[in-house]
Amino acid sequence: MAGAATAYSGIWKLYKPHLKHFNVINITLVAFLCSISYLLGVWQRSGSTTAATTTTSLMAAVPCSRVDVAFPTSLSSETQTELDFAAHHTADDFAAPSPATRHFRACAAELSEYTPCEDVHRSLKFERDRLIYRERHCPDKSELLKCLVPAPPGYRTPFPWPASRELAWFANVPHKELAVEKAVQNWIRVEGEKFRFPGGGTMFPNGADAYINDIDHLISLGDGSIRTAIDTGCGVASWGAFLLSRNILAMSFAPRDSHEAQVQFALERGVPAMIGVMASNRLPYPSRAFDMAHCSRCLIPWHQYDGLYLIEIDRILRPGGYWILSGPPINWKRHWKGWERTQEDLNAEQNSIESVARSLCWKKIKEKGDIAIWQKPTNHIHCKINRKVIKFPPFCSTPNPDSAWYTKMEPCITPLPDVANIKDIAGGELKKWPERLRAVPPRIESGSIDGITAYIFQQDAELWRKRVGYYKSLIPQLRQQGRYHNLLDMNANLGGFAAALADEPLWVMNAVPTAANTSTLGVVYERGLIGTYQDWCEAMSTYPRTYDLLHADSLFSLYKDRCDIEDILVEMDRVLRPEGTVIIRDDVDVVIKIKSFTDGMRWESQVVDHEDGPLQREKLLLAVKTYWTADDMMMSQKESGDIS
Repeated sequence: MAGAATAYSGIWKLYKPHLKHFNVINITLVAFLCSISYLLGVWQRSGSTTAATTTTSLMAAVPCSRVDVAFPTSLSSETQTELDFAAHHTADDFAAPSPATRHFRACAAELSEYTPCEDVHRSLKFERDRLIYRERHCPDKSELLKCLVPAPPGYRTPFPWPASRELAWFANVPHKELAVEKAVQNWIRVEGEKFRFPGGGTMFPNGADAYINDIDHLISLGDGSIRTAIDTGCGVASWGAFLLSRNILAMSFAPRDSHEAQVQFALERGVPAMIGVMASNRLPYPSRAFDMAHCSRCLIPWHQYDGLYLIEIDRILRPGGYWILSGPPINWKRHWKGWERTQEDLNAEQNSIESVARSLCWKKIKEKGDIAIWQKPTNHIHCKINRKVIKFPPFCSTPNPDSAWYTKMEPCITPLPDVANIKDIAGGELKKWPERLRAVPPRIESGSIDGITAYIFQQDAELWRKRVGYYKSLIPQLRQQGRYHNLLDMNANLGGFAAALADEPLWVMNAVPTAANTSTLGVVYERGLIGTYQDWCEAMSTYPRTYDLLHADSLFSLYKDRCDIEDILVEMDRVLRPEGTVIIRDDVDVVIKIKSFTDGMRWESQVVDHEDGPLQREKLLLAVKTYWTADDMMMSQKESGDIS
């Protein structure tokens, strides 16, 4: 103690002569900092006016009747306390100066339905065998359009769900061909400036709801065991449309073919759908994804190519899942004359389909009237034993059954995970809906997803509940039922964003980027949600104006060394509806760069702080796509002499 006191006394004597000098410096420094603080406070108070002005312009820029995204600038009417919702520690604090804004031109009016990877003219360069020319064939980088796809003249906000199930505006999808071609089948009717969808189909003349009731009498559709379904060759997706009211999410797909705009009609109705075809590539979904697969006169040649297409359905069906077939050749003894085919031909086709199903170890459980149903086994114990007798198809030896982005179909059975007992369900038993949404998915429980534990899953679910709550505080329309119905999560990971919105009357397409951990898409499906693989350096297999809201979490950081930001943003603009909303969350440097592009895309946008406060580097960019059509923009560009 004495030694310490002596040392302290020595230090005091050493520094005492300089203390007066240090006090002067300290006082001067404090005075300087106080002055700076005052000036910053004045500047920040003036910034609240700027934020309010930005918000006002954001709302005023969209002329249509539907309420736009508004960013709140005050508390309730009782308090009248002004709040500044601008991010106070954003570009000036964290980021480099904003890059110059680039202004994007409108594409020509004839490109209003442009689908880059299913372009009709480009597809003709590819072989027609097995419809390969109708698969995805994306443009080279040099062919990419740098313009914004316009809405057609007279475009109107789609009807809200559930009215949209029956109604769509003619101006939004100006095609009468299906109304003429399928008039007797009750697919679609033109009524003045509207389309009406009576819910009919080739094999359900009494309507989709009655047809679904017929299926429900054969297998239970209401106990929660069936949640995810896939409709192959969906037409205008009436089957999927009427399943939504039964809490069953159906992924509907059909090619862009002679039935012009069938998938576009499905999306306009508010039904999950994609452009797709069974040709040479696997469908862009993981193995064991769907509880039920369906084909109603879908014209897919199930019995050809050694049963290759049924083998692919087997890959994406969960253990114990169902395959439903109606239409040729089912009930051919009654319909063969109307189908204009011989009895011998139809009988041979049905026998071939039955043979392929048996070779996959499926069991035919029902055939009644025009409907036949098969069930996939819950495990492959018996199936592996009978390979000693039934040699074809063999079991696949490829290591990743979930690989499905430009992966070729193979004439082999995708093996189910091993089980110890014949009564066990391969891969683990799924909870019934809605419990399965929040239960730990079997793929995570089994440890098959690298780096994802049950604890991490639960933390992720809680994080997204918090984030979606924050989104709703910023975007009041997210709290309004019916304002948004078709949503796209562009980097879905475990599906937390969609799960947090599951109680709302909407659906989310969960896209898992090929640049990310693609094994999580299987988790998304085990939760009772739907999604697809997607490389965002390419266009999505959908029509323009598909989605009401786009959500992109860290997507641009993921792709920053893979492709250009502007190409992803142009694609986002293509698939977003006029007056649609965008939520982008990313590092502040990335967000500021993105905003320099979106400011030239006829989007109104605002940078907002992270839910945990302004000191977080991650920021949000909230944007609204303004309303404009081909007529509006062409007139504007003619006046300015700037036509794409």
